[in-house]
Amino acid sequence: MSGTTGDTDTIGVAVSTVIFSLRTWDEGDRLMLPLVRRTREPHLGSWALPGGWLDPREDLDAAASRTLAETTALQPSYLEQLYTFGDVGRSPLRTISIVYWALLRSDLVDAQRARAGAPENVEWFDVDALPALAFDHNRIAEYALWRLRNKVAYSRIAAGLLPDEFTLTELREVYEAVLGQRLDPSNFRRLLEGSDELVPTESFRTGKHRPARLYRYVAHA
Repeated sequence: MSGTTGDTDTIGVAVSTVIFSLRTWDEGDRLMLPLVRRTREPHLGSWALPGGWLDPREDLDAAASRTLAETTALQPSYLEQLYTFGDVGRSPLRTISIVYWALLRSDLVDAQRARAGAPENVEWFDVDALPALAFDHNRIAEYALWRLRNKVAYSRIAAGLLPDEFTLTELREVYEAVLGQRLDPSNFRRLLEGSDELVPTESFRTGKHRPARLYRYVAHA
Protein backbone atom coordinates (compact mmCIF):
# COMPACT_ATOMS: atom_id res chain seq x y z
CA MET A 1 0.00 0.00 0.00
CA SER A 2 1.50 3.33 -0.96
CA GLY A 3 0.65 6.92 -1.76
CA THR A 4 -2.26 8.97 -0.46
CA THR A 5 -5.81 9.54 -1.56
CA GLY A 6 -5.26 13.31 -1.51
CA ASP A 7 -8.36 13.98 0.60
CA THR A 8 -8.42 13.49 4.36
CA ASP A 9 -12.22 13.07 4.27
CA THR A 10 -12.02 10.24 1.74
CA ILE A 11 -11.88 6.57 2.67
CA GLY A 12 -9.12 5.01 0.59
CA VAL A 13 -9.52 1.47 -0.74
CA ALA A 14 -6.34 -0.50 -1.27
CA VAL A 15 -5.59 -4.04 -2.42
CA SER A 16 -2.74 -6.06 -0.89
CA THR A 17 -1.57 -9.62 -1.50
CA VAL A 18 0.24 -12.14 0.66
CA ILE A 19 1.96 -14.43 -1.85
CA PHE A 20 3.64 -17.63 -0.71
CA SER A 21 6.22 -19.75 -2.49
CA LEU A 22 8.82 -22.38 -1.63
CA ARG A 23 12.43 -21.21 -1.76
CA THR A 24 15.39 -23.59 -1.57
CA TRP A 25 17.93 -23.20 1.23
CA ASP A 26 20.80 -25.39 2.37
CA GLU A 27 18.58 -27.14 4.92
CA GLY A 28 15.75 -27.68 2.43
CA ASP A 29 12.74 -25.89 1.05
CA ARG A 30 11.19 -23.16 3.17
CA LEU A 31 7.84 -21.42 2.84
CA MET A 32 8.55 -17.76 2.21
CA LEU A 33 6.82 -14.58 1.07
CA PRO A 34 8.09 -11.45 -0.71
CA LEU A 35 8.01 -8.06 0.98
CA VAL A 36 8.48 -4.63 -0.58
CA ARG A 37 10.57 -1.89 1.04
CA ARG A 38 8.52 1.30 1.13
CA THR A 39 9.95 4.30 -0.72
CA ARG A 40 7.68 6.97 0.81
CA GLU A 41 5.98 8.00 4.00
CA PRO A 42 4.31 6.76 6.07
CA HIS A 43 6.70 4.01 7.17
CA LEU A 44 9.44 5.10 4.77
CA GLY A 45 12.05 2.32 4.53
CA SER A 46 9.89 -0.30 6.27
CA TRP A 47 8.97 -3.63 4.76
CA ALA A 48 5.37 -4.08 3.66
CA LEU A 49 3.15 -6.45 1.75
CA PRO A 50 2.87 -5.78 -1.99
CA GLY A 51 -0.20 -3.77 -2.94
CA GLY A 52 -1.62 -0.49 -4.13
CA TRP A 53 -4.73 1.61 -4.54
CA LEU A 54 -7.86 0.24 -6.19
CA ASP A 55 -8.75 1.86 -9.50
CA PRO A 56 -12.50 2.73 -9.46
CA ARG A 57 -12.88 1.10 -12.89
CA GLU A 58 -11.12 -2.11 -11.87
CA ASP A 59 -12.43 -5.47 -10.64
CA LEU A 60 -10.90 -6.62 -7.36
CA ASP A 61 -9.20 -9.74 -8.75
CA ALA A 62 -7.70 -7.68 -11.56
CA ALA A 63 -6.46 -5.10 -9.05
CA ALA A 64 -4.80 -7.79 -6.95
CA SER A 65 -3.01 -9.23 -9.98
CA ARG A 66 -2.00 -5.78 -11.25
CA THR A 67 -0.64 -4.41 -7.98
CA LEU A 68 1.27 -7.63 -7.32
CA ALA A 69 2.85 -7.50 -10.78
CA GLU A 70 3.71 -3.81 -10.45
CA THR A 71 5.37 -4.16 -7.05
CA THR A 72 7.05 -7.57 -7.38
CA ALA A 73 6.81 -8.69 -11.07
CA LEU A 74 5.18 -11.90 -9.82
CA GLN A 75 2.15 -13.63 -11.33
CA PRO A 76 0.57 -16.17 -8.97
CA SER A 77 -0.44 -19.74 -9.76
CA TYR A 78 -3.37 -19.37 -7.34
CA LEU A 79 -5.17 -16.26 -6.11
CA GLU A 80 -8.03 -15.98 -3.60
CA GLN A 81 -9.61 -13.13 -1.67
CA LEU A 82 -8.73 -13.48 2.01
CA TYR A 83 -10.30 -10.80 4.17
CA THR A 84 -10.99 -7.08 4.48
CA PHE A 85 -8.99 -5.09 7.05
CA GLY A 86 -10.43 -1.72 8.04
CA ASP A 87 -9.56 -0.77 11.61
CA VAL A 88 -9.77 2.99 12.03
CA GLY A 89 -6.19 3.40 13.27
CA ARG A 90 -4.44 1.09 10.81
CA SER A 91 -3.21 3.98 8.63
CA PRO A 92 -2.78 7.77 9.04
CA LEU A 93 -5.44 8.14 6.35
CA ARG A 94 -8.67 6.17 6.69
CA THR A 95 -7.91 3.14 4.53
CA ILE A 96 -9.67 -0.14 3.93
CA SER A 97 -7.50 -2.92 2.53
CA ILE A 98 -8.98 -5.81 0.59
CA VAL A 99 -6.42 -8.56 1.04
CA TYR A 100 -5.73 -11.54 -1.19
CA TRP A 101 -3.52 -14.50 -0.60
CA ALA A 102 -1.72 -16.24 -3.43
CA LEU A 103 0.61 -19.11 -4.25
CA LEU A 104 3.38 -19.28 -6.81
CA ARG A 105 5.20 -22.36 -8.07
CA SER A 106 8.82 -22.25 -7.01
CA ASP A 107 10.01 -23.11 -10.52
CA LEU A 108 8.44 -19.90 -11.87
CA VAL A 109 9.72 -17.37 -9.33
CA ASP A 110 13.22 -16.76 -10.69
CA ALA A 111 12.06 -16.46 -14.30
CA GLN A 112 9.42 -13.90 -13.38
CA ARG A 113 11.79 -11.88 -11.20
CA ALA A 114 14.43 -11.89 -13.96
CA ARG A 115 12.20 -9.98 -16.36
CA ALA A 116 13.34 -6.53 -17.44
CA GLY A 117 11.95 -3.80 -15.23
CA ALA A 118 11.27 -6.03 -12.21
CA PRO A 119 11.30 -3.88 -9.02
CA GLU A 120 14.51 -4.19 -7.01
CA ASN A 121 13.13 -3.29 -3.56
CA VAL A 122 11.78 -6.82 -3.04
CA GLU A 123 13.12 -9.46 -0.68
CA TRP A 124 11.93 -12.92 0.40
CA PHE A 125 11.38 -13.70 4.09
CA ASP A 126 10.67 -16.89 6.01
CA VAL A 127 6.98 -16.88 6.99
CA ASP A 128 7.87 -17.65 10.61
CA ALA A 129 10.54 -14.95 10.90
CA LEU A 130 9.06 -11.76 9.47
CA PRO A 131 10.45 -8.37 10.50
CA ALA A 132 8.26 -5.61 11.92
CA LEU A 133 6.11 -4.53 8.98
CA ALA A 134 4.40 -1.28 8.07
CA PHE A 135 0.81 -0.66 9.13
CA ASP A 136 -0.91 -3.85 10.34
CA HIS A 137 0.79 -6.06 7.78
CA ASN A 138 2.21 -8.47 10.38
CA ARG A 139 -1.34 -9.24 11.46
CA ILE A 140 -2.40 -9.68 7.85
CA ALA A 141 0.51 -12.03 7.04
CA GLU A 142 -0.17 -14.10 10.16
CA TYR A 143 -3.82 -14.45 9.23
CA ALA A 144 -2.95 -15.52 5.66
CA LEU A 145 -0.50 -18.13 6.96
CA TRP A 146 -3.11 -19.47 9.38
CA ARG A 147 -5.58 -19.74 6.50
CA LEU A 148 -3.07 -21.55 4.28
CA ARG A 149 -2.09 -24.03 6.99
CA ASN A 150 -5.72 -24.85 7.69
CA LYS A 151 -6.69 -25.20 4.03
CA VAL A 152 -3.77 -27.43 3.05
CA ALA A 153 -5.17 -30.14 5.33
CA TYR A 154 -8.40 -30.61 3.37
CA SER A 155 -7.81 -29.28 -0.15
CA ARG A 156 -5.50 -29.60 -3.14
CA ILE A 157 -4.05 -26.19 -2.43
CA ALA A 158 -0.51 -27.63 -2.55
CA ALA A 159 -0.90 -27.74 -6.35
CA GLY A 160 -0.28 -23.99 -6.38
CA LEU A 161 3.25 -24.57 -5.07
CA LEU A 162 4.21 -27.51 -7.31
CA PRO A 163 5.09 -28.10 -10.96
CA ASP A 164 2.49 -29.92 -13.02
CA GLU A 165 4.14 -33.28 -12.25
CA PHE A 166 5.84 -34.19 -8.98
CA THR A 167 6.91 -37.11 -6.83
CA LEU A 168 5.13 -38.06 -3.61
CA THR A 169 8.27 -37.04 -1.73
CA GLU A 170 8.11 -33.58 -3.28
CA LEU A 171 4.44 -33.33 -2.37
CA ARG A 172 5.18 -34.34 1.23
CA GLU A 173 7.94 -31.75 1.42
CA VAL A 174 5.45 -29.07 0.35
CA TYR A 175 3.11 -30.11 3.17
CA GLU A 176 6.02 -30.08 5.63
CA ALA A 177 7.11 -26.60 4.54
CA VAL A 178 3.58 -25.23 4.79
CA LEU A 179 2.78 -26.84 8.13
CA GLY A 180 6.22 -26.22 9.59
CA GLN A 181 6.61 -29.79 10.83
CA ARG A 182 7.92 -33.17 9.71
CA LEU A 183 5.48 -35.81 8.49
CA ASP A 184 5.98 -39.56 8.61
CA PRO A 185 6.65 -40.67 4.99
CA SER A 186 4.84 -44.00 5.32
CA ASN A 187 1.73 -42.50 6.89
CA PHE A 188 1.69 -39.72 4.32
CA ARG A 189 1.90 -42.20 1.43
CA ARG A 190 -0.91 -44.34 2.88
CA LEU A 191 -3.06 -41.24 3.25
CA LEU A 192 -2.58 -40.37 -0.41
CA GLU A 193 -3.19 -43.90 -1.72
CA GLY A 194 -6.91 -43.49 -1.15
CA SER A 195 -7.06 -40.05 -2.74
CA ASP A 196 -8.94 -39.61 -6.02
CA GLU A 197 -7.18 -36.26 -6.59
CA LEU A 198 -3.81 -37.72 -7.64
CA VAL A 199 -3.07 -39.62 -10.84
CA PRO A 200 0.17 -41.56 -11.43
CA THR A 201 1.90 -40.77 -14.74
CA GLU A 202 4.19 -42.97 -16.83
CA SER A 203 7.16 -40.74 -16.05
CA PHE A 204 9.82 -41.11 -13.36
CA ARG A 205 12.25 -38.74 -11.63
CA THR A 206 15.78 -40.12 -11.66
CA GLY A 207 18.56 -39.14 -9.30
CA LYS A 208 20.87 -40.54 -6.63
CA HIS A 209 18.15 -42.90 -5.40
CA ARG A 210 15.89 -45.30 -7.27
CA PRO A 211 13.56 -43.69 -9.84
CA ALA A 212 10.45 -42.15 -8.31
CA ARG A 213 7.13 -42.09 -10.16
CA LEU A 214 5.70 -38.70 -11.04
CA TYR A 215 2.10 -37.81 -10.18
CA ARG A 216 -0.25 -35.01 -11.17
CA TYR A 217 -3.49 -33.64 -9.80
CA VAL A 218 -6.70 -34.56 -11.57
CA ALA A 219 -7.83 -31.74 -13.83
CA HIS A 220 -11.17 -30.29 -12.74
CA ALA A 221 -13.73 -29.47 -15.39
